[in-house]
Amino acid sequence: MKAVVIGASGTIGQAIVEALGQRHEIVTVGSHSGQYQADVKDIAQVRALFEQIGKVDAVLVAAGILHIGPLEEMTPEQFYIGLNSKLMGQVNVALVAQHYLNDGGSITLTSGVDAHQPIRHGANASTSNAAVEGFVRAAAAELKRGLRINVVNPTLVTESAPKYGHLFPGFETVTAKRVALAYVRSAEGVETGQTYKIWN
Repeated sequence: MKAVVIGASGTIGQAIVEALGQRHEIVTVGSHSGQYQADVKDIAQVRALFEQIGKVDAVLVAAGILHIGPLEEMTPEQFYIGLNSKLMGQVNVALVAQHYLNDGGSITLTSGVDAHQPIRHGANASTSNAAVEGFVRAAAAELKRGLRINVVNPTLVTESAPKYGHLFPGFETVTAKRVALAYVRSAEGVETGQTYKIWN
């Protein structure tokens, strides 16, 4: 299998590369690192990326920025941060990747626990992550050639707790290695339209 990992240098991305790299050819992509660079918010860059990479068997996205801040002070520009990055960045990848996947290939996107369990100052995060899951459910019904699409919904990753733990008081954490198993399941399995919740 030839698998593209977008966001490969991040905490979860690195774990995906390690898990899948034991058996498959991995192509790493980042905004500023990896074998290829692309800003997924820009559909032209995503198209150019896949034109360079060519045909693949799996595309896994562990990227996207969200805005965290109090609702009473939030501006539309701040709200668009998550919509443009976490939502549309991943949608852009899926829209383009479907045309570069071999028959039976898969797309795996990423949401987050706050899509179902809101956190303080997380309106943008909850909205963007929930929308990713809605897109996956609908896209799964339309993909052709046996293509599959799923989304991984992790809670706070243990390795990221020192930086983001204050946003998730009382939440259990999961290791990046455990989260990566869900991406393996999505890429190597048979399911489609699923949300894999890795919460405890």
